Amino acid sequence: MGTFQVQLRKTVDDSYEIEVGRSLMHQLADDLANGLLGGLRRFALITDSRVETLYAQPICRMLQGAGFDGEIFSFPAGEESKTRETKAEIEDRMLAAGFRRDCFVLAVGGGVVSDLAGFLAGTYGRGVPFIIYATTLLSAADASVGGKTAVDTPLATNLIGLFNQPKKVYIDIDCWNTLPPREISSGLAETVKHACLADREFFEYLEEHMEEIRGISPEACEHMARMNCGIKYRVVMKDEREAGLREVLNLGHTVGRAIETLSGYRLLHGEAVSIGLAAACALSVRMGYMTGEEAERVENLLDRAGLPTGIPGYIDREALVRKLYTDKKVRNGRLRFVIPRGIGAVVEFRPGVYAEEVSEETAREVILAMAEQEGAGE
Repeated sequence: MGTFQVQLRKTVDDSYEIEVGRSLMHQLADDLANGLLGGLRRFALITDSRVETLYAQPICRMLQGAGFDGEIFSFPAGEESKTRETKAEIEDRMLAAGFRRDCFVLAVGGGVVSDLAGFLAGTYGRGVPFIIYATTLLSAADASVGGKTAVDTPLATNLIGLFNQPKKVYIDIDCWNTLPPREISSGLAETVKHACLADREFFEYLEEHMEEIRGISPEACEHMARMNCGIKYRVVMKDEREAGLREVLNLGHTVGRAIETLSGYRLLHGEAVSIGLAAACALSVRMGYMTGEEAERVENLLDRAGLPTGIPGYIDREALVRKLYTDKKVRNGRLRFVIPRGIGAVVEFRPGVYAEEVSEETAREVILAMAEQEGAGE
């Protein structure tokens, strides 16, 4: 009998750059030509059916013209495609096309694309590098920073995945000009959430400039994108793997993710998060951490962003209460919520603890008290 100690200590630098700007396709090509990924010349461009013609095909042709070898792997647009089955289907297509470890993944699209592509890149050949070219406001606000990649299951969203940091992120604001108004509004939910949890001045900026942002004013949108990245970076830098502080980024997501799933994805992610944020504010008022006036300001801003704050009539509220238990913050079968402290901060209940247990009865009372909103998700 004996033991053998395997020494595998190592230091990994997962730092990367986020470039915010306009018409960044040529910058992407220049960066790759100048050795962003060393000598890798073969790419698998992963995108969805909505983005493929608009941006993926032009990027693919440009890279091929610059001497890179690659092809597009597209899947049907929508959260419904963010599954293990879609990931496996793309992996099988890549294997059949001869892709091995001497390749990189280029994710072109929104949050669904970057989540799925980043997860795939982390497991394909036991890990290949990947780059994100974000084309939506939502992905710029939420998916571009942090390295959380995952797929959904019938039970819940984002419970199967891994932490995998990209080599670089490009946020091309010009792409937002092709987004329908509903997608713009959806992206603004994560932005309002960031302001609520970390920066009162940014919240006030959004109040002053919401119409400019919805009209894709370049100056206002660039400022918003940089603020989003900065807020999320400051959290992720301190807690990359969600051991404590990073839970604050789940503000509004306990109710939001449950509603998103129960809606059968009739609600966009940001629409569901907006309702969840309204619920978190109502809970905060009930617990004494936020005034009714502050909660009303948040709801008014969400309304001006074109987002719902009431629960759609087609959502069964008792089913919603039960669905809360699939949230990843649940511990020992107990519901836990991130709670805003006024506007611009969250409650730290104990040193390093940012989510508090809330009884099912209290959660039910808050949900039952929320207004019913017709038309949300239609």
